[in-house]
Amino acid sequence: MFTGLVEALGEVGSLIEKGEQARLDLKIKFADELALGDSVAVNGCCLTVAEISGEVVGFDVLAQTLRVTSLGQLTTGAVVNLERALRVGDRLGGHFVQGHVDGVGKIISLEENGQDHVVEVSLPPEIQQLCVSKGSISIDGISLTIAELKDASAIFWITPHTFAHTNLRDAILGTVVNLEGDMLAKHVARLMGK
Repeated sequence: MFTGLVEALGEVGSLIEKGEQARLDLKIKFADELALGDSVAVNGCCLTVAEISGEVVGFDVLAQTLRVTSLGQLTTGAVVNLERALRVGDRLGGHFVQGHVDGVGKIISLEENGQDHVVEVSLPPEIQQLCVSKGSISIDGISLTIAELKDASAIFWITPHTFAHTNLRDAILGTVVNLEGDMLAKHVARLMGK
């Protein structure tokens, strides 16, 4: 379980395919605080620490994960959002994020507006139906509030701090991002048969 508050940025060392799976090595500043088996959200995707060597942390990425997330598109030197799993007693400043990516979208608009940035992200229908204006969604592991919900996209206002301290600072039009719908909305949709 995570909060969607990005703790740090990491850098991709390598992504090596191993059959249908892959090995992802990241340079992580807090690597010395991790242990084998720990959960880390990488661009919003919960991965398990498989190896630690200095500042380099290795993760095994399953075929299913490569299929439904943007992780398979990572390249050496790419910057990723990182968050360690929530500890009991920690403050919950974002919203409940499981690290279970529901699908991907693309950045279709990115503009400066004063000191802020306005980002529009495409939403697949199955995720759009889980969204409400002023509700929460996780974009690459960032807990964001939907400022405006459209038929096939959502608009977000990004504060200077969030823009500077997440991988959004490197985003361009067409960037593929991981999406996780609000956990409560998913349960309600299931109960309502939608």
